[in-house]
Amino acid sequence: MDADVIVIGAGIVGAACAQALAQAGRRVLVLDASIGGATGAGMGHLVVMDDNAAELELSRHSVAQWRELAPRMSDDCAYSACGTLWIAANDEEMAEAERKQQRLRAHGIDSRLLGARELATAEPALRKGLSGALEVPGDGILYAPNAARWLLTQNTESIRVEHAKVEAIEDDGTLRLADGSRRTAPQIVLANGIQATALCPELPIRPKKGHLLITDRYPGTVHHQLVELGYVTSAHHSDGDSVAFNVQPRPTGQLLVGSSRQFDTTDPAVEAPMLARMLQRTLDYLPGLANLNAVRSWTGMRAASPDGLPLLGKHPWREKLWLAVGHEGLGVTTAPGSAHLLAALMTGATPDFDAAPYAPRSLRDIA
Repeated sequence: MDADVIVIGAGIVGAACAQALAQAGRRVLVLDASIGGATGAGMGHLVVMDDNAAELELSRHSVAQWRELAPRMSDDCAYSACGTLWIAANDEEMAEAERKQQRLRAHGIDSRLLGARELATAEPALRKGLSGALEVPGDGILYAPNAARWLLTQNTESIRVEHAKVEAIEDDGTLRLADGSRRTAPQIVLANGIQATALCPELPIRPKKGHLLITDRYPGTVHHQLVELGYVTSAHHSDGDSVAFNVQPRPTGQLLVGSSRQFDTTDPAVEAPMLARMLQRTLDYLPGLANLNAVRSWTGMRAASPDGLPLLGKHPWREKLWLAVGHEGLGVTTAPGSAHLLAALMTGATPDFDAAPYAPRSLRDIA
């Protein structure tokens, strides 16, 4: 055996799983194809999401774990406790902000409502006429690629990383690599995002392409992560192309601008019409963006499950295989909670929250 557990994928979810398993006393081999993925392309937000009870539980536990890790993380992880402002454009959305506050309060999450004047004071660059916002101060951001690398260095005596591409998971759980060699372990964790379907075609995962843009350095332009309250309905529930206002103030003074979603394409090219549509949405909220210089735009592929929840648990029929896939745009946010839950299940411990909503069962939505 090459290790107690082999983790396929060294992105943020795979790295968190490796670290949690090492903490549980397992010798872990991480195999990574070094082709890049959602961890390197995404926004790195750490946001408590409450679209449903299971999403809220997983993101709540995860963001709390990130806050505990933050004082120990290396500076290049660029953790920032900037908080999130959920922007209400009108009275209807302000009513949703109040409902959102009630949901968060029921789970012990601190938040406060800002009226129009308070919002204008907190974020002067926003356009006039907005109704207010819900501030969630416990949210944050980080630079996910470096955070993943940092996680993999926390138990070097128990975690070994090998840069190799897995070509196949054989029936007995043996991994066949691109160079023809094989790796074996009693347990295998599949945590390589959208690439997971190449090894497990039965997984109910679809690609969701997203565009991002980053500006030059303009310190103090924006102070919180800014998200429109229509983000969940426009971005997560749409089955077609969609955009939503989402801007982050990076610790460098740059602004990171999102977000867009396109189903069922893996073409990495930046598409001018979609980028323009996303930027127009941003200008609707942050008109001064038109005067700032952009330095780069790019795309990434999220791995989306049908019900929006990741698949966390034992594969229903593949020997030795465990799943940590399908996180869509919340892989960075929910990596620690996902890893905690999976490591508990794999080692026979009791997770801190109910694992049932994320269980692959008969791969849930394709059964």
